[in-house]
Amino acid sequence: MPKAGQAGAAGVAGVAELTAPQVEWGACPKDAESDSGTAETKAPETGAATGAETGAETGAEKAPKQAPGGGAEKAPGKATAAEPASPGVECASVRVPLDYRDPWGQTVKIALNRVKGSASRDHNHLGSLLVNPGGPGASGRDLAEYVAAVLPEKLAARYDIVGFDPRGVGASEPAITCVEAARFYAPPRPDAVPRTQGDESVLVSRAREYAARCGNLWAWFLPHVNTENAARDMDMIRAALGEPRISFLGYSYGTYLGAAYATFFPDKVKRLVLDSAVDPRGIWYRANLAQDRGFERRHRAFLGWTAEHNQVYRLGRTLKQTEFAWYAMRSRLRERPAGGVVGPSELDDLFTVGGYTDAVWPRLAQAWSRYVRKGEAKALTQAWKEYGEQDTEDENGYAVYLSVQCRDAVWPRSWSVWRADMIRLHRMAPFMTWPNAWYNAPCAFWSVPGGTPPRIQGSDELPPILMMQAKDDAATPYAGSLNMRGLFPTARMVVVPGGNHGVSLAGNRCADRHLAAYLTDGSVPRSTVFCEAAASPRATTRMAAERRSGGQSQERLTELISR
Repeated sequence: MPKAGQAGAAGVAGVAELTAPQVEWGACPKDAESDSGTAETKAPETGAATGAETGAETGAEKAPKQAPGGGAEKAPGKATAAEPASPGVECASVRVPLDYRDPWGQTVKIALNRVKGSASRDHNHLGSLLVNPGGPGASGRDLAEYVAAVLPEKLAARYDIVGFDPRGVGASEPAITCVEAARFYAPPRPDAVPRTQGDESVLVSRAREYAARCGNLWAWFLPHVNTENAARDMDMIRAALGEPRISFLGYSYGTYLGAAYATFFPDKVKRLVLDSAVDPRGIWYRANLAQDRGFERRHRAFLGWTAEHNQVYRLGRTLKQTEFAWYAMRSRLRERPAGGVVGPSELDDLFTVGGYTDAVWPRLAQAWSRYVRKGEAKALTQAWKEYGEQDTEDENGYAVYLSVQCRDAVWPRSWSVWRADMIRLHRMAPFMTWPNAWYNAPCAFWSVPGGTPPRIQGSDELPPILMMQAKDDAATPYAGSLNMRGLFPTARMVVVPGGNHGVSLAGNRCADRHLAAYLTDGSVPRSTVFCEAAASPRATTRMAAERRSGGQSQERLTELISR
């Protein structure tokens, strides 16, 4: 594949301009599910340099399970409509090259949705704002609706807010899935923290089998699922929308995708918001080790908060006491899962959510307290079903996550390297080290070798860039965001205290004021801005989660960007 940002990217930009007509928007399917919801695969379709599609393509249509023997030719870059719709939201799809070294060859389909701005196209409209929640493997279509709903009304009216499912995700075709989710996630799963060589062997086999299953099912697709191609797909979307330049709001991994796009196509960027930035120097093995340390700090912050509210939860007056109580609960669940379903690995999944957002701390502490002090298994199982239970959509996201990360960069192929690193790090960061290792472990056995990550870099052609970052973010640590900022001389940063993952459009008025100013006229602060902290979560004895059904919500944003 051509080196990032050189002739290959330029050539692809030319292909995008030549092959992408206007998008044909239509109604969204009420139950938009990809045909690839099973573990069966289908081959891509063959593209053509000319010709437009006629007729609508619905998400409800079932594709053949074998390679198609013929059929209508599909032009890469041609966007087609779906039908019938959700009110106020339009849907479409765009075909992109499977392999950008062969832009006129086989194609895959990228699903789009749009909340159209009401402002006049003559002078007041600001074009399209493409959004991505990260992952990799997360769908951007729900995020588009969220952003449209919570941006200031007058500003939202000036943008067409466009979400997309990256290749392999959700309603894009094909959608990668490797195993039957119900069986793979059946609780209680093996404890992620191995106590014996036998425990470790079970977990290694589980990772190896997942990698083999993906490799067997998707051998034709996996070599082409990576960040570089996702960024090139974004430019095909831009061209299909008829935009000379595009604006982008990316969270978490979406910041790396946005940075890659800015590296490849700097002259196509109008506005670029990078919220909770990935460290471009740690792709991807080292980034996960940094996460382990970050989540340890966040988990200890939660345990400290629980101790501060001992009068409510009765789990210990000090951090040392609540830490002992939490790990004692985890050990007990290994022997006797709560409700027969919440074992130690399910507990890890549940409390990891608290590392992303402190909005759920009261709910987690109350479930924990009721289980420990009153023996109510139902409290834990209900919380796990709400925040931790995984389904077919999660398995699709996981499959794409691995497909991208395992392909983007080289991973250690010797399990002894992983073991040594995890044993060392577990001593300092026991909360996340082993669970995170097993989440990523299929990359040690992936059928497609890792490549060379794109060389992220700024350019004189780029406009000012706005970065948003929480100081104690565990998923994308602050130090890594500074590395990202250092690569883009035009970038300016807004920093908020605390560790919630995702800053903009989560209720911080200071951060949102800077976002609105930037999206309106491109203005950024002269230097780094430090916003005030939000209020600490309020301890409560009520089990009902204090969720807001509308408007801005840190919890809702977390749900969208940390799937």
